[in-house]
Amino acid sequence: MTQVEARVPTASGGKYVQQLCKHWAHKLPVELEGDTGVVTFVGAVATMKADGEAIDVTVRGEDREQVDRLKDVVAQHIDRFAFREAPLTYDWTWG
Repeated sequence: MTQVEARVPTASGGKYVQQLCKHWAHKLPVELEGDTGVVTFVGAVATMKADGEAIDVTVRGEDREQVDRLKDVVAQHIDRFAFREAPLTYDWTWG
């Protein structure tokens, strides 16, 4: 299993997680509880947990190449919803 994580500074993380999960729920399996969302893609899962300071994003999957692509997709989508403060900072750490 390959994993990458980032803590993305923003005071509006809960709002962005909820918007993003609602957006992806039209096409993908999504679990949303409060400010925590889990989105299941083919071959990978993205988990986003927001607090008052940031969004903790984790992307896990079997294939590193797919996880690498998906982390960029997640970042681009968060930035779309955070357009007033985008681009946000994503310091990805591979685990």
